[in-house]
Amino acid sequence: MPIPGSFVGLTLLAFAAPAAGDEPSAKRAEELFAADNLVAWCIVPFDAKKRRPAERAAMVERLGLKKVAYDWRTEHVPTFEAEIVEYRKRGIEFFAFWSWHPAMEPLIRKHGVKPQIWRTCPSPAGESDAERAAKAAKELLPLVKKAGELGCRFGLYNHGGWGGEPQNLVAVCRVLREQHDTDHVGIVYNFHHGHGHVERFAEAFAAMEPFLLCVNLNGMADPRTVKGGRNKIVTLGEGMHERAMIDVILRSDYDGPVGILDHRSELDAEQSLRSNLDGLRRLVETR
Repeated sequence: MPIPGSFVGLTLLAFAAPAAGDEPSAKRAEELFAADNLVAWCIVPFDAKKRRPAERAAMVERLGLKKVAYDWRTEHVPTFEAEIVEYRKRGIEFFAFWSWHPAMEPLIRKHGVKPQIWRTCPSPAGESDAERAAKAAKELLPLVKKAGELGCRFGLYNHGGWGGEPQNLVAVCRVLREQHDTDHVGIVYNFHHGHGHVERFAEAFAAMEPFLLCVNLNGMADPRTVKGGRNKIVTLGEGMHERAMIDVILRSDYDGPVGILDHRSELDAEQSLRSNLDGLRRLVETR
């Protein structure tokens, strides 16, 4: 059964004790989590069914989603174009592309797609955070400029280390924007790489919000239990902290895209995406 186009008629869950008059409305959740604002993420190399482009596009269509952020491995390079074509047939946006591969440039030009380019923010050495931010920006600048030439936005992606800390993502983003005239640069924030930010998430989110291009959700276990890959990827609604973190987003002015994660190579991607969609629905339906 397709996922409905939006969470119509939901009563918003009070995730945390709200300030007086500050409780987010059900309409706010309905709009932010509407199907056409959700992005399927980590569905290519992590899919246990190893779908081909047409099969994957059909899966996304069945789920009612309208955007895909495309992650890949070397084996997928020959099917980049087929992926773009199959999504277009079904009215699905080729929304973002992971890292970079030169094979994408002619396809972006040929098909007129404008995916966000998501790249891990580097963690260079340096004597100060300012020096490290300048070095990270310099390392990224060639691809940042390439993205700009192609009419694509460029997202600094938190993936651990110094470059995965919210304040450093903001600092690198500022260097690129203010010193290199690259207003198309922003931040892609991932819950599943943010377990160390749980206790200060409200402050971190407020700092990142002006630069955010996408926020990717995940169930959030107790950070003390997240070691290696253990407890890192959790279904929405089955963790301890995503409820409060989602509430922070709902109380903000953020109205950009929201990613729904697969990232579980032992599961059929359709199963894991549907579980997360159901979990998100429960988070905003139940009190």
